[in-house]
Amino acid sequence: MKTIKFVCTDKQQKEFSAALRKNVHAWFKEKGISTKGNWALGVQTAVMLSVYIAPFIMIFTIPMNAWVAMLLTVIIGIGMAGIGMCVMHDAVHGSYSGKPWVNKLLGSTMYLLGSNVLNWKIQHNILHHTYTNIDGYDQDIASRGPIRLSAFAPLKKIHRHQHIHAFFFYGLMTISKLIKDFTQLAEYNNAGLTGKHGGNPAFQYFKMVLVKVIYLFVFIGLPILFTPFAWWQALLGFFIMHWTAGCILSTVFQMAHVVEGAEQLASNSEGIIHCEWAVHELRTTSDFARNNLFLNWYIGGLNFQIEHHLFSNICHIHYRKIAPIVEKTAKEFGFTYNLKPTFADALRSHIKRLKELGRKEPLQVSG
Repeated sequence: MKTIKFVCTDKQQKEFSAALRKNVHAWFKEKGISTKGNWALGVQTAVMLSVYIAPFIMIFTIPMNAWVAMLLTVIIGIGMAGIGMCVMHDAVHGSYSGKPWVNKLLGSTMYLLGSNVLNWKIQHNILHHTYTNIDGYDQDIASRGPIRLSAFAPLKKIHRHQHIHAFFFYGLMTISKLIKDFTQLAEYNNAGLTGKHGGNPAFQYFKMVLVKVIYLFVFIGLPILFTPFAWWQALLGFFIMHWTAGCILSTVFQMAHVVEGAEQLASNSEGIIHCEWAVHELRTTSDFARNNLFLNWYIGGLNFQIEHHLFSNICHIHYRKIAPIVEKTAKEFGFTYNLKPTFADALRSHIKRLKELGRKEPLQVSG
């Protein structure tokens, strides 16, 4: 895979980047606190794991009809999304704890979702965070099938009404990843990314197969064998669980990058982006609903995406405190800070952007 280079000769952009780091780290020094998680994060972790595991155990241990069981699969899906956003996400970034073994252990909660840690590290930590909203590099805006998320992607008739049907397909995110992980790992192997980031390709394939077999046996096999529900009811419950989690995760992720004001770019023929990386992140990312305390808690601070992208090594529990510092510094240097005041504002903006992407002809990549 060709490497993108951020090349900047703008003195103001360089000064902004330096001032931003200085201001944020000065706040932690002044408060005398760690940039990592604390006891509140531990409580949050316990709650999310409980929401995920407890309803599953209840299905096996408490007599109930199918409708109640289906409701519990929705709750399991909510817990699944919560683990991904609040626990795994910080841990794989190394921001959950100052102790590497804690991050590794809690990053492994990704396996509870049936997915693969190495794939996530490459797709999210490296490609998405380094090349945010850059066509062909950031797989989060890769356009596939009925959904077009990149302004540079080919426009098809099916995209015209994607602002209506997108959310159904968002719900297929985690269930499709059960299969997509294999092709994705093959792509990373061929591009040399697996070995580059410490993974043995053969072992990663073996581990992936083993994890998915165990996962499918637990969440499909055990309910078929040890509950009174029919096989098709077990499969339906599995689908509902994943659709709930997938819809939550996809919607939250896209409301930070596929909204009005979040730029999309393509590198030139030399693979160069003429911008300071910190300014690029500011231009391609959006915050939303900063004052919604419950939303911030449940989605692991992912509504503070600007802060997360600029300081992914800082735990999400601090984002609400450092956001005013980031915003103030950006405005002092004359840069736009993209903030949607409420969840509804961000959702409307995302839907409007989906509608635009479903109807506008592709942008041309400049030389």
